[in-house]
Amino acid sequence: MLTIAIPFYYGQAYLRRAIESVLAQGYGDFRLIVSDDNGSETGTESLVRSFEDSRVAYFRNERNLGMAGNWNRCLELAETDLVTILHSDDLLLPKYLQIILAASQRHPRAALFFCEARIIDSQGESCFSFPDYIKRFFRPKYGSEIVLQGQSGLAAILRGNFIMCPSVCYRKSVLGTRRFSPDWKFALDIEFFSRMLGDGERLVGVPDVAYAYRRHSGNATSAYTKSLLRYKEEVELYCRLSKVARVKNWKQVERIADQKNIIKLNLSFQMLMDGIRLQISGSLTKAQFLASIF
Repeated sequence: MLTIAIPFYYGQAYLRRAIESVLAQGYGDFRLIVSDDNGSETGTESLVRSFEDSRVAYFRNERNLGMAGNWNRCLELAETDLVTILHSDDLLLPKYLQIILAASQRHPRAALFFCEARIIDSQGESCFSFPDYIKRFFRPKYGSEIVLQGQSGLAAILRGNFIMCPSVCYRKSVLGTRRFSPDWKFALDIEFFSRMLGDGERLVGVPDVAYAYRRHSGNATSAYTKSLLRYKEEVELYCRLSKVARVKNWKQVERIADQKNIIKLNLSFQMLMDGIRLQISGSLTKAQFLASIF
C-alpha cells in the first residue's frame, strides 16, 4: 500500500479536485489522508468526509504547525512505508500510483522516488512555464530513469533542482527519524534532498509524466518569489552546502554551490519578466539582490 497525504491550509476548491484525482487512480490499494493545519476555512472536514470512502481520513492539527511541520505530520500520520505528500492545489495523473509503486519495487533500498510533471494553470489547463521547461536540461539522462547518489547526485540538483517536490514518494523505513527542517519555508525540499544525498541515500527519478503541478498567483512559490524570500533562502542554503562539501572534499559540489549559477539565472529571468510587465521597482530590487551575490 501507499499513502497519499495532503497537507492543507486553505483552498477547498483545489482540495476537492486533488482528492478526486487520487480516487480516480487506476490502482485502488491506497490510503488518502488530509492533514488540516488548523486552517481558518470552515467545512473542510465535511468536504473530506463527503466522499464517503473508507480509504479517506481527515485529521486536524490542534495548532498551526507551518509548512515543514505539517509535511512532517503527514509522514507521521501515514501507516504505510511509502508516502506521497500531495500539495492540496495539485493533481495526480491517472497512473501515478502504478508508476511509483513499480519504481519502489525496482529500487527497494531507495529513500524516495519522483516523476516528471505537467504544468497546469488555475483552471487546470496545461500551460507553458519557462522555469519549469528548462529544468529538463539540468536533469541527467532526460527521458530515462535516473538514480541520484553521493557527490554526483548532489551536484546535479544544485545545478538546477529538477525534482518536482510534491511528486515525491518517500520510503519511511529509509528516512528513519530524518524530517523536513522548520528553518526553511521555500528551500525545505532541496535542503532535505541534499541531506539525503549527503547521507549516502539514493533518490530515484522516473521519466513518466504522472503529476500535475499548478502554477497560480495564490501558491506559496509565487509569494516567496515576489518577496525574494526564495532567493535569500537558496543563497543561504548554497553557502551552507559549500561548507559541508569542503569538509567532505566534494570539490564539484563546492564549486557549484559557490557559483550559484541557477539562482542567478532565475533572478535574471524574473527581472526580464518584471521589465516586460513594466514592474520597474520589482526589477530594480531583484537587480540589487543579484549584484550582492556576485
